[in-house]
Amino acid sequence: MDLRQLRYFIALTEHRSFVRAADAMGITQPAFSRSIQGLEHEFGCVLVDRANKDLRPTPEGQVVLQHALRLVQGAAQLSCEVQQMTKLDAGELRFGCGPAPAVNLVPQAVAQFIGAHPKVRTCFEVDNWEKLSRALSREEIEFFVADIRHFEADPNFQTQPLSPRRGLFFCRPGHPLLAKDSLSTNDMFDYPLATTLIPPGVRKLLANLSGKTDFSPSIETEHLPTLLKIVQATDAIGIGPQEAFAEAIAQGELVRLHWRNLPANLESLNARCGIVSRSGYRLSPAARAMIETLISLDRQAGPQALVG
Repeated sequence: MDLRQLRYFIALTEHRSFVRAADAMGITQPAFSRSIQGLEHEFGCVLVDRANKDLRPTPEGQVVLQHALRLVQGAAQLSCEVQQMTKLDAGELRFGCGPAPAVNLVPQAVAQFIGAHPKVRTCFEVDNWEKLSRALSREEIEFFVADIRHFEADPNFQTQPLSPRRGLFFCRPGHPLLAKDSLSTNDMFDYPLATTLIPPGVRKLLANLSGKTDFSPSIETEHLPTLLKIVQATDAIGIGPQEAFAEAIAQGELVRLHWRNLPANLESLNARCGIVSRSGYRLSPAARAMIETLISLDRQAGPQALVG
């Protein structure tokens, strides 16, 4: 048994085809099949159900797959760390970020990082905190930058706060609400709400405002330009980070909404932005350098203004 065989087995479970998996790994199908058979011989059991057209792993195959993923990822991380130990002139960095920090902070940090370390391959995904936490747990990324409220009390995660990101409500010019002299939060729920994935505390606040036991937005997307276009084309009310929509508001493409009876705990609508990593996990030199860059840029920018 070797890492090559484990990589082939992982590819087989992903592609569910000997032909496609062999092609993805760059070897002939007979050689690929012999490698899988050799792995089965090594363990003394069948790892894939060949009678099933989807080639699903057997129970033994599931166990092998779980360990194979950890071993292959560990080997890749080991190789990456050794290459990066001195000059950060090789290797790869993978991390994630939420929609709010993806507007300014993360692009600025990546630009500065690749300027200092151009030979490090830098990959980051933009998604909501829920999906990013799953990617972190699967070791697909080393850390992510997003709202940290859901992770601060969890011993499995380590959090480092950054400046909060201001949240606001907005709509299109000509929206029916703009004809009113004063807006109540009751008016808000007469229209669809469009937002990114919101933390449980914000959901509870909106549920309380709506008089319901729970709240789910009518439209949910992590792609802020799409959110902007939906609000511009409909009567939906948008909720999102100010830094993403300030320019459109300044140019008259969107209008910020103010509610006369917002509750005192409105600050929960602001994103408590921070860095989330796994407890007890040693970050690679590239990850540590990127985090230092993020923190430095965040401090230079100063605290983000909060909704008042």
